[in-house]
Amino acid sequence: MTQQRLEPLPTDWSRALAVVAHPDDLEYGAAAAVAEWTDGGREVVYLLATRGEAGIDSLPPAECAPLREREQRASAAVVGVRTVEFLDHRDGVIEYGTALRRDIAAAIRRHRPELVVTLNHRDTWGGVAWNTPDHRAVGRATLDAVADAGNRWIFPELTEQGLQPWGGVRWSAVAGSDRPTHAVDATAGFERSVQSLLEHRTYIEALTEQAPEKYCRSFLEGMVGAAADRFGGRPAVTFEVFSH
Repeated sequence: MTQQRLEPLPTDWSRALAVVAHPDDLEYGAAAAVAEWTDGGREVVYLLATRGEAGIDSLPPAECAPLREREQRASAAVVGVRTVEFLDHRDGVIEYGTALRRDIAAAIRRHRPELVVTLNHRDTWGGVAWNTPDHRAVGRATLDAVADAGNRWIFPELTEQGLQPWGGVRWSAVAGSDRPTHAVDATAGFERSVQSLLEHRTYIEALTEQAPEKYCRSFLEGMVGAAADRFGGRPAVTFEVFSH
């Protein structure tokens, strides 16, 4: 069965907000797109629900959190992202609900993006591997918070705090989806995406016995290469895009 060709992700925007659960979530595939966007003069802000404090078995959360925050900030800087914010929900036990939606809606109102990016919100990765509760909760809450951010009567306390409604989000783009519709050429940003993932060295060294650079390069080559047949032979970062 022939797969449908992927469309180029729209570029007529100036601000994006990327919302994920953990440090490294954006680096596992989306960073080459971020590099392409910032190269074009667009502003991208990262919002992380946690500091990834439960991600390394050998490090207690109190030690792990500041280390992973430092690695995330360094990782973001590699691809031109200057602003990284953390919501401080607890890693591993993020709950989907109004508190999470409110936090994300507040960030959308504050940063006023035209594009919102998040990670796979579905139960599985392509029906092969089970997705984590944190990814599912944050992805779904982000998609819901786009509408929340534009409605003054949902979370009216945000308006009282000076965060006026923002209905200017034109697209939500879900990275890591098994139902992609659009893509961004990864050619120019690929080497920086490898370096961006490599900044999470402590996490990667705990995750695999492979040499960190070999691991990062191999993983990302596989990801962007898998989309080439559907994107004119070019390596690409894929997204499932919802219009608003």
